[in-house]
Amino acid sequence: MKRNSISIRWKIFAYLAIFVLCTVLFLWLFQTVFLEDFYEAIKIKEIKSAADYIAQNIDSSDISSILSDISARSEVNIRIVDSSGTDIYHTDQPYDRIIDRLSATDVRQLYWEALNSGGLLFKRYDQGNIGRAQTGFAPSGPKNPMQAIVCVRIIQRPNGEAWTLLLGSSITPVDATVKTIRVQLIYATAALIAAAAFLALILSRGIARPIIEINQSAKQLAKGNYDVSFNGNGYKEIVELNETLNNAAKELAKTEKLRRELIANVSHDLRTPLTMITGYSEILRDIPGENTPENIQVIIDEANRLTRLVNDLMQLSQLQSGTQQLQLSRFNLTDVVRMTIDRCAQFTKNDGYTITFTADNDAWVEADELKISQVIYNLIGNALTYTGDDKTVTVTQEIKGGHVRISVKDTGEGIPAEHIENIWDRYYKVDKTHKRAAVGTGLGLSIVKSIVQLHGGQCGVDSAPGEGSTFWFELKLAEKSS
Repeated sequence: MKRNSISIRWKIFAYLAIFVLCTVLFLWLFQTVFLEDFYEAIKIKEIKSAADYIAQNIDSSDISSILSDISARSEVNIRIVDSSGTDIYHTDQPYDRIIDRLSATDVRQLYWEALNSGGLLFKRYDQGNIGRAQTGFAPSGPKNPMQAIVCVRIIQRPNGEAWTLLLGSSITPVDATVKTIRVQLIYATAALIAAAAFLALILSRGIARPIIEINQSAKQLAKGNYDVSFNGNGYKEIVELNETLNNAAKELAKTEKLRRELIANVSHDLRTPLTMITGYSEILRDIPGENTPENIQVIIDEANRLTRLVNDLMQLSQLQSGTQQLQLSRFNLTDVVRMTIDRCAQFTKNDGYTITFTADNDAWVEADELKISQVIYNLIGNALTYTGDDKTVTVTQEIKGGHVRISVKDTGEGIPAEHIENIWDRYYKVDKTHKRAAVGTGLGLSIVKSIVQLHGGQCGVDSAPGEGSTFWFELKLAEKSS
């Protein structure tokens, strides 16, 4: 089985098992294998510190009390011998007495060994095998596993004389302790492994179960079931993942719905001019006398509408993909609005539409003039399509806070609050009934949003059912020319 195909449940179990085994191995090494070494190292360090302290305070008037205190606290016997082999200080504690059994020759030999070692020497003795050939005294009975450490420190006196400081201490055998700890660790290891296995199963179940549930729901989502719900729980990350996936499912469902509506609406807008072009062309072909300028103009108009629709679709795709580049220039936005209104009024005057414009002052901006004029044209076209029976559209310009806002108001039915968020989507329809635009192709709002965002501006809509709608966009004012 490949590593990546292992269940998370077994991975957690394996990780916990490895952690427990490493912990137990660590305890075994430090509590059994290296216990004696640690014990001896600590003992040697303690004796060395005591020897250093005695050497520093050798001339103290209270040296006897210092020696007694160190002997009792560190469980060592202390002996100080002068250069002639005479004892100067000697503690009498019930600890290891090996230094008491060292003869003058033994002490002298230890002195020279310490001198060759830089003034400090540690020597280990097996108390059951001490003979004259080694230490200068006879064996003291049967073999004893007890061992002793003797620390030899040379103390140089101000008069040039060298004293020999001897500290002796027993090293207690740890075999029995190691055996006891080893047995304890065997039981502790078994208990820890059992506890780790139980904990791993509990944790893995708690972690894996919501992930498995999310995975099952994700498979349904991948099959196109956007109504699926992610309900896994257990801890914060899973809850956040649920919320993210639920939001993703909603967005995918909305995208799929808009895609279907887009296909339906584009198909409708493509089919209508194609049908009229085909129909009028057949009339011109089959019916004598119908080859009139009016019928030919219908064909031309529908062909132009079809061309505009295709161009708008291509432009929207380019805007949303970021492939269109802005041609920035400084121009009078107020004049562009007036010219766009005049152009739209020429198209709609025969149908009784009225477009009014109110501006406080001339507004200069730095933007792509052609694309901004298209934004204005699309907003006016949208307002003309959905305005009320009075066929009135009002355009307003306001300058405030370094920005200029262009608002286009209609007197139509308005937009419910729940639809405002989606009104900028391609071909989104509030009433779901496709209405052919009076001006434009029906992609105007999507193009408006894309162009305004490309300029770093903002756009929005203020609307309520029965009160009409006001679409607006804002651009930053250009700096005044010097």
